Amino acid sequence: MSEPLFPRLASPDSREAIRIGEHRLTYAELAGAAAAVTHRIHGCGRVAVWAQPTLELCIAVVGALAAGVTVIPINPGLGSRELEHIVTDSAPEKLLAWPGVEPEGRLVSLPRLDVHRAAGGGELADALGAEDVAFLMYTSGTTGLPKGVQIPRRAITSNLDALAEIWQWTDGDRLTHALPVFHVHGLIIGILGPLRRGCELEHAGRFSPTALAGALNRGATMVFGVPTMYGRIAREAETERRLAQAFAGARLLVSGSAALPTTVHDRIKRLTGQEILERYGMTETLMNAGVRLGQPVIPGRVGAPLPGVELRLMAEDGTILDTTDDETVGELAVRGANLFTGYLNRPEATAESMRDGWFLTGDLATRDASGSIRLVGRKSTDLIKSGGYRIGAGEIEGALLEHPAVAEVAVTGAPDEDLGERIVAWVVLESGRAATAGELTEHVAELLTRHKRPREVHFLDALPRNAMGKVIKRELAWEEMSE
Repeated sequence: MSEPLFPRLASPDSREAIRIGEHRLTYAELAGAAAAVTHRIHGCGRVAVWAQPTLELCIAVVGALAAGVTVIPINPGLGSRELEHIVTDSAPEKLLAWPGVEPEGRLVSLPRLDVHRAAGGGELADALGAEDVAFLMYTSGTTGLPKGVQIPRRAITSNLDALAEIWQWTDGDRLTHALPVFHVHGLIIGILGPLRRGCELEHAGRFSPTALAGALNRGATMVFGVPTMYGRIAREAETERRLAQAFAGARLLVSGSAALPTTVHDRIKRLTGQEILERYGMTETLMNAGVRLGQPVIPGRVGAPLPGVELRLMAEDGTILDTTDDETVGELAVRGANLFTGYLNRPEATAESMRDGWFLTGDLATRDASGSIRLVGRKSTDLIKSGGYRIGAGEIEGALLEHPAVAEVAVTGAPDEDLGERIVAWVVLESGRAATAGELTEHVAELLTRHKRPREVHFLDALPRNAMGKVIKRELAWEEMSE
């Protein structure tokens, strides 16, 4: 018999499992409330779950997984068109919500099951098989409608155990974060991760540096975040010494979902003495690589492949790039137990994304002799072919962020008659700082090579971002077309 998905919930005790705001659940309370959900959805194939950071969400997800039922997290901020598509495509049989939740659109027509904290339902089941689909998560839909990514149990267990190995994550830890709970990072890694380890979780509800600092002062040992969060932490810690002291006491700070600017890493290290470990993942693969605790931290590097995960670089013609010169750019391909089982109702999209058992990520990277990966952008938006060179936008963004006047930046390519594509930089300046386009162009030329310098620099008040803080580059391209 395989190990339970959540060993501590199989034999629950009175230790605190989850705290969100002032509300808490012990492992025994969570197991009982989740068991009640399990009994009520027995026989369902898929259920939609309203994905807000509440204790009821945690109960609903644990109960559904225990019943062997696929969970479809519903982002409360979805627009009507995306929501209509997701509900039609996934065909959930019920909506798991709780008093106070008022969904709209197609969700209203689903049979609703309200989840309660105090409900006790006996022993918690463990009916989810290794290849059964635990989650159906929809991609952001940067090209066309979102695709439903089918994530099996074996991907979750293998991935969480690999992360535990590289970060020395144990039942003695207490994790805090404020990540959205409708994505892999916040829900699978950030909520199921602590439950699988049998440790404690404190979700801050709404992000603020003060909220995370409060959790650290209450005994949290680990923090998960994204670069925009760490940027704000760094800014506030400059003037709030108590904030810096709280983060200085953490055992582990982890960043993901987007590249962490070197300037943010350096500010956090100067203020707190902490080095932020980066990791790399995506919905279809969960986590692929991560910096190990105790290894040298180099800003911009996401570490080596996780235990049980294979990564390789591929050229445009499909040949394998064996180089470890940290200069040659290739598309990352992934193989391992962490892979999804395919896109729901999209066999052609699944086939297109796979090659001989390897998943083609669309992410561009280089690799050094130690096997550590450096991401340089997305194949669809960040590979710029200029003057016969293949240039990763991420490398130029990193260089620009080293300029003291630059707060945020995105780099794109634009059609050019002479170069094929010219490099365009979109820059948000630090408050009270100034820089010219020529100054920033020369800054890049000095740090990198001259052919990687921007040919255009646009100054903006803010970059367009999605809910996870990732820049939406297609909106920048549209802005350039409309100028």
